[in-house]
Amino acid sequence: MDCCDHDHDDDLLECAKVGQKIRNFTLEAFDPTEGGFCEVDSAKIQKRKKWLVLFFYPADFTFVCPTELADLAAQHARLKKLGAEVVSVSTDTKFAHLAWKSSERMLEGVKFLMAADPAGHVSRYFDVWDQESGLDLRGTFIVNPEGVLVSSEVNFYNVGRNAEELVRKMEANVYLAKHPAEACPARWNPGDKTLTPSEALVGKVYEALNPE
Repeated sequence: MDCCDHDHDDDLLECAKVGQKIRNFTLEAFDPTEGGFCEVDSAKIQKRKKWLVLFFYPADFTFVCPTELADLAAQHARLKKLGAEVVSVSTDTKFAHLAWKSSERMLEGVKFLMAADPAGHVSRYFDVWDQESGLDLRGTFIVNPEGVLVSSEVNFYNVGRNAEELVRKMEANVYLAKHPAEACPARWNPGDKTLTPSEALVGKVYEALNPE
């Protein structure tokens, strides 16, 4: 896997990096809610001031993947309430997505867009494309409304993800977007104490989180 190995396409020479603005992209997709095909356009999502959650997975009609998408579907409403557009992505075609959604009972609750990246351009850009298999690793990315990549997680094929943790990270990022001077400690959940980095906090994190 090498995100810089794209001599055939000069605009993909650099991978997306946390803390930097992503380049715009479009993908064809299957829309389970409408039952038809559509287009995912990152620029339009940004224009609507939406967060973007990209959920890459290896392939349709496999084994861990439907459990992940079902788990994500169970948290979809919470993510939407936080202002996120959720999009799953694999290197399958939009037609395969339609067939898989129609046949796999675990996907009955899926309402988010299922994007197709058969050429792997967007997958390479987010550095989840496995050149040996031609499939995507399990990558989860959060892009803020300004188009900046704020979170990146990549798992190997055999480890499924936890959508509740994705929601927690979304909640933290949404909070910090409104409170940029603060920072969220480990296991932070809405309502928990945050940290405000300063010279007074150096060596005193315990006291800040555990006041007498």
